[in-house]
Amino acid sequence: MKLFSNIYNKVIKYSRHKYAERYLGALSFAESSFFPIPPDVMLIPMSLAEPPKWIRLALLTTIMSVLGGVAGYFLGIWAIEWLHPIIADWGYTEKFEQVKGLFDRWGVWAILAAGFSPIPYKLFTISAGLLSMAFLPFVFASMVGRGLRFFLVSGLVAKVGPKMEPLIIKYIEWLGWLVVLLLALIILITQV
Repeated sequence: MKLFSNIYNKVIKYSRHKYAERYLGALSFAESSFFPIPPDVMLIPMSLAEPPKWIRLALLTTIMSVLGGVAGYFLGIWAIEWLHPIIADWGYTEKFEQVKGLFDRWGVWAILAAGFSPIPYKLFTISAGLLSMAFLPFVFASMVGRGLRFFLVSGLVAKVGPKMEPLIIKYIEWLGWLVVLLLALIILITQV
């Protein structure tokens, strides 16, 4: 049974869908303010499926992510009491407290780093509003951090991905099961 090769083929097929860019934009916006899945899950296969569009895709992802970050900022200002139960339900309470500590120490640099890193960016956007961070530095740091991340990811995939694709396809089943095993190990280690 070829589980991962079938998934791979479907992802590449969907990344060429006529509305794929709209979905990428919506996901980028949502992830920066409330949704748990990062836009990389769409950006990577779309950049691999159509390498000449990598700049356009990275720019779209960056712009929509920053706009979503602005929405998260205003959520932090206006809806924090409503958000506390959601933050707790999604298991982000401890991370939210860590984010507050980072803001106290690093300010705008925390936004820039969070925009580039795999840390849930929405926690930083909401925290920036909650902690009344200056709006323009927040937007600038978001543009730089998110832009660096998405242009790097999209560019690397567009340049290296097509060359690596035959190797990926050849070993997709092994790679897929290796990722599942690594995720299981990470979950086990973090639960102990």
